[in-house]
Amino acid sequence: MKEDIDSVFARDPAARNTLEVVTCYPGLHSIWMHRVSHWLWKRRLYLVARLHSHLARFLTGIEIHPGAKIGRRFFIDHGMGVVIGQTAEIGDDVTLYHQVTLGGTSWASEKRHPTVGSGVIVGAGAKILGPVVIGEGAKVGSNSVVVKEVSPGSTVVGIPGKEVLGPQSKEASSTMPPKPDELQKQIRLTLQHGDMPDPVAKVFHCLIERINVLEQEIKELRHSEKDNKKP
Repeated sequence: MKEDIDSVFARDPAARNTLEVVTCYPGLHSIWMHRVSHWLWKRRLYLVARLHSHLARFLTGIEIHPGAKIGRRFFIDHGMGVVIGQTAEIGDDVTLYHQVTLGGTSWASEKRHPTVGSGVIVGAGAKILGPVVIGEGAKVGSNSVVVKEVSPGSTVVGIPGKEVLGPQSKEASSTMPPKPDELQKQIRLTLQHGDMPDPVAKVFHCLIERINVLEQEIKELRHSEKDNKKP
């Protein structure tokens, strides 16, 4: 529990003291309640586990299926509207913001929810759907819809989600920093959505460049044609 509390201080500058974190952070409450639900689920007390998780949803606004597997130092900021499905798997040091969905795309009783690697950051309102793998240290921009696998250390934005930044260096994308202060600094630097490239703008930029090249070629052909017509 101390580790969970420390992860809040590392990733939320609004956290002032331990009492405030323990009493006023629904994301933390939902994680603690999920551990109880998951313990019950593994012992095949399915109905009791579902009732307990339903109580957690009522109290926190966060819905985590008791079958979901969640690693250490998991942090949900704000939390309202977060949904995590039954077969979802989440690694260590993962951060989710409000209204994130780790959802399924199949009605079959099989692996149908995402696997989120360690150190991943998922922005507010993002949806990750299906049994896709989000590589370690990846970042998913706010309101993105991800339906394909994401490379480790890369950044994904848009609908559907597209990789706009490739994997970072090993040092820059370390998923388990040794100190909370370093983790806080890293997360602050990687959540600047305004600095993320726009994949649509990039496409238009490439098209404009291509048009300029074609126009220049047409001009050269016209000059060449005029020169050939001269006696």
